[in-house]
Amino acid sequence: MGQQQLLLIVLGVIIVGIAVVVGINVFSASAVTANRDAVISDLTNLAALGQQFYRKPAALGGGGNTFTGWTIPTQLATTGNGTYTVTVAAQALTLVGVGTELGNNGTSGVKATMVVGPNAITSTTINN
Repeated sequence: MGQQQLLLIVLGVIIVGIAVVVGINVFSASAVTANRDAVISDLTNLAALGQQFYRKPAALGGGGNTFTGWTIPTQLATTGNGTYTVTVAAQALTLVGVGTELGNNGTSGVKATMVVGPNAITSTTINN
């Protein structure tokens, strides 16, 4: 083989290597974004359950215009998307979800916090 052919082979291997690395990075970023979106979706579903509890009369097993007594259903506390916790106040819920993918800091899972009031989701914060 001539020098030109060896040079072309080496150049081809370098280009393929760079393409593989870029592909892995794009896939990883996509996985993190998908997990973050899934955690927020799960938090929204939990918020709807909390508001349903709030509006249901106490005689029917609800809160009777208070969030006091609401807990995350055990089958929804941990899902394939992440783990969820709640802090309950009489007129607000603070839901926290920690995803399964590593977040921006590279050491802990993606994290989102959602504050839920009686009539609306007051705020959603992406923490990682």
